[in-house]
Amino acid sequence: MAIILRFVDTHGFLREHFFQIVHVHDTAAATLKKEICDVLARYNLEIHNMRGQGYDGASNMSGAFNGLQALFLRDCPYAYYVHCFAHRLQLALVTCDEKEISIWFFISNLTTIVNLVTSSSKRNAELQSAQVNEISRSIAVGERETGRGANQMGTLHRAGTTRWSSHFDSICGLIDMYEATIVVLEFIITDGSSTSMRGEAGGSLTVMKSFDFIFILHLMHKIMAITDLLCRALQQKFLDILSAMDLVSTTKALLLTLRNDGFDILLSYVKSFCTRLDVDIPDMSARYKRSSRSSQQKDTITFEHHFHYDIFNTAIDFQLEELNSRFSDETVELLMLSSALDPNDNFKWFDIDKILTLA
Repeated sequence: MAIILRFVDTHGFLREHFFQIVHVHDTAAATLKKEICDVLARYNLEIHNMRGQGYDGASNMSGAFNGLQALFLRDCPYAYYVHCFAHRLQLALVTCDEKEISIWFFISNLTTIVNLVTSSSKRNAELQSAQVNEISRSIAVGERETGRGANQMGTLHRAGTTRWSSHFDSICGLIDMYEATIVVLEFIITDGSSTSMRGEAGGSLTVMKSFDFIFILHLMHKIMAITDLLCRALQQKFLDILSAMDLVSTTKALLLTLRNDGFDILLSYVKSFCTRLDVDIPDMSARYKRSSRSSQQKDTITFEHHFHYDIFNTAIDFQLEELNSRFSDETVELLMLSSALDPNDNFKWFDIDKILTLA
């Protein structure tokens, strides 16, 4: 267990220093508390002087009743727990991915496609060759703009489990190299070294040429373009609390605007994308049949209703729900009130009412 101390030095400057690494036999909250107390006592640092705790969101750390932060609060009631904003955001995004089955299925297929196409240097070379041809074609027909720094060669990015921004990079890469990726998959189907590889490529190609996959690809691109700005901002070394809260509020507002006004624009773009790739577009007014239900399905919904309400609205609603849940607790209020004590610009944010509420 790594212990980091955050404190104000004798000159009034905020410091954050690595303190010690401690071996623990288990990760139970009581064990971690005992080890931290032993280390601090060894250096004559009194527990009752603690004014804050910072951990990740694991239940043994953040639990409201028996988590490490709760155990310390019983001994020192001013040691409020603060969960890293960037980590909160990532958990919100991951939870959204896990809740909506269509999004989960899309992420799973995206990972398979990227791994298949980038698994060897030969396929990477084929991808770049196909990309060169596609860039030349699209410039010739006026689909791409030219200029300094435009149309750089790239590759598909694998999404990491610890940084959600890598998912955005992965989606951006696939959109930019969509047709080149299809060319590589077709090559694998023809010349793959094994039956399983050719079959996997065939399945991935079928998925990529489906309207559902293309719709969710561009939907996730829209959502992540909004949340990625917040994700990167929250990881900046110097970011004050008020700016962070403003960014969270702006992100929520942008997602709500996308939900209210963005479906028709997105659908129109996806249709033009599919038309260019010769992908079948379902009749939006036709009856949609849910694959998870029996043939006795009673409710009658259209394809447009399915894509609008079951996927588009649901994905954004889950995102907003998680953001509201993780960024609207007492800790956020505490941090907002604490901003009244910010000494910058001759205590520009000084507010006696906030300080009284804080006390």
